[in-house]
Amino acid sequence: MSAVPSTTPLLTSRRRLLDRIGDRAFALLTFLAALLSVAVVAAIVWKVFGLAHLSISRYGVDFFRTTAWDPVKNNYGALLFLYGTAVTSFVALLVAAPVSIAIGLYLSELAPRGVRGLIASLVEMLAAIPSVVLGLWGILVLGPFMAAHVDRWLQHVLGWTPMFSGKLGQNGLSMLTAIAILTIMMVPIISSISRELFLAVPNELEEGALALGATRWEMVRGVILPSTRSGIAAAMILGLARALGEAIAVTQVIGGATRFSPSWFAPADTLASKIADNYQSASTNIEASSLIYLAAILLVIGLIVNILAQVIIRRFDPLRAAARA
Repeated sequence: MSAVPSTTPLLTSRRRLLDRIGDRAFALLTFLAALLSVAVVAAIVWKVFGLAHLSISRYGVDFFRTTAWDPVKNNYGALLFLYGTAVTSFVALLVAAPVSIAIGLYLSELAPRGVRGLIASLVEMLAAIPSVVLGLWGILVLGPFMAAHVDRWLQHVLGWTPMFSGKLGQNGLSMLTAIAILTIMMVPIISSISRELFLAVPNELEEGALALGATRWEMVRGVILPSTRSGIAAAMILGLARALGEAIAVTQVIGGATRFSPSWFAPADTLASKIADNYQSASTNIEASSLIYLAAILLVIGLIVNILAQVIIRRFDPLRAAARA
């Protein structure tokens, strides 16, 4: 009786051939996806700087040092909007970061199991609110409340500082209201990422610290925060990027002003809000080009912020630090 020839080597060779084809196709697909993203970014940069060329060639570096924005005399500068962007974004980050980290710690370490999911869902729902709706709420509710209560209290307590001095507005449309809106928008982003980072810390490390006699705060300070600092830094940078590029909500509550005032109670403007508020009504080519120049500045700032985020993550990543050691 003759033996039936085995088909196993043939199937194995076909499997290996298909695997090689699949691996190469997968590598090609991912490479094309990465190349597409780079091409899109390059196309955006090329188009923005191309449209801003008229203003760049006319004003050059002086654009960064000029506070005037006068369409009548065709005199434009970005310093006022750079100031508004920096103050609103970074002050909002200073307020939102500790609040968000505290929320993340509460939800991951202290909250009863029955309410963790409910509170986490409510906090994350803030991120789902459209910017225009949040801005409308700022006009109708937050602005008048801050003008009637918060601004008066801050002026009474901190009125000796330039930021909290000056005349109070009646409707609450001010830089301080924009800071509050940006803080509300940043909290769900930073807190949700922080919560996931805290939950990812191994229980053995936490229980070991508690077993050695550490209090819960000492365990948080000595175990959880050091283990997650790179992720927290990335979450803060992500929240900052959200604030830097926000246009609609800020435009609705910041008031819009073309004069510099050190007081946070006064109306102001940011790069994004100025573009959103004035581009459609630009009457001359140089004004439109100057607004796109603002967009180019904002684009470069976003790129720098993302590079800083990568540097911070690489610097404080515990795995990389252990590998270097």
